[in-house]
Amino acid sequence: MPAAPSTGRLFRFLPPHRRPQGTDIAATAGWTVAGVATAVWLVQPFDWIKKTFLEKQEAEEGRTEA
Repeated sequence: MPAAPSTGRLFRFLPPHRRPQGTDIAATAGWTVAGVATAVWLVQPFDWIKKTFLEKQEAEEGRTEA
């Protein structure tokens, strides 16, 4: 199956056997998701997310009503 035209142009400088295939891109996306999920699991910034995004919105809503 030929590569998409935009992908072919993007990696034209590489020899055909070195160009990334669809499975390479899918594997990279999978490992990226796994890495981000691991980072969030290790850091667990849920209190910070709640304080930064949710409580600010509640405070702003309170100001507009007054």
